[in-house]
Amino acid sequence: MSGDPRIRVLISDDERLLREALTRLVTVASDLEVVGTAANGADAVAASIRLGPDVVLMDIRMPVMDGIEATRRIVAGPHKASGNRPRVLILTTYDLDSYVYAALSSGASGFLLKDAPSERLRDGIRVVASGHAVLAPEATARMVDAFGPGRPTAQDRRVHAAARHLSQREREVCDLVGEGLSNDEIAHRLQISRYTVKAHVSSILAKLGVPDRIQVVLAWSRRISPPRVEQ
Repeated sequence: MSGDPRIRVLISDDERLLREALTRLVTVASDLEVVGTAANGADAVAASIRLGPDVVLMDIRMPVMDGIEATRRIVAGPHKASGNRPRVLILTTYDLDSYVYAALSSGASGFLLKDAPSERLRDGIRVVASGHAVLAPEATARMVDAFGPGRPTAQDRRVHAAARHLSQREREVCDLVGEGLSNDEIAHRLQISRYTVKAHVSSILAKLGVPDRIQVVLAWSRRISPPRVEQ
């Protein structure tokens, strides 16, 4: 990000009222700034190159160019001369747009529901701006069940092969991440602190060689038989 302490946000949605509502919601926070809006994916790509936002809030179903292709192009670049690489946060409806999985596979840093509490959305922007991923905890498992099964990719196989190097506890945490559970939910399930869960997740990502928990969720959803854990 630039020297400006505020996180620069671009909002892309084809509904004008929603763009205006999201703009008001985001700008309530002193550390967030809306630098532009776009009514379709093509405009979002152009605005991303021109404005160099830190985070793009992206709808999926839009005219001219949908959010999947827009996400792919934004993540791939080119980027503003500053070298800023925008992170894309998908906004979807509660019934889960069937394209969310494809958008995540195209490089989005996560997704939240459009009816999520305001503070969760603002926190989600902060999380992805910091280089991490955010997933709607109440919808991730459902997304995996609905859209995940299919032929494993080379990335899926690599991740599952690397999982052999996880400890037994890391494997337990990894399986729960794959189910879409949040750190707090994992902590409750395993009866450990959320800080311990966070440390395990960091170790898991390093051992698997993936940038964020989204890649764990995507690989897990392909239903590859889990490898035996190294003792």
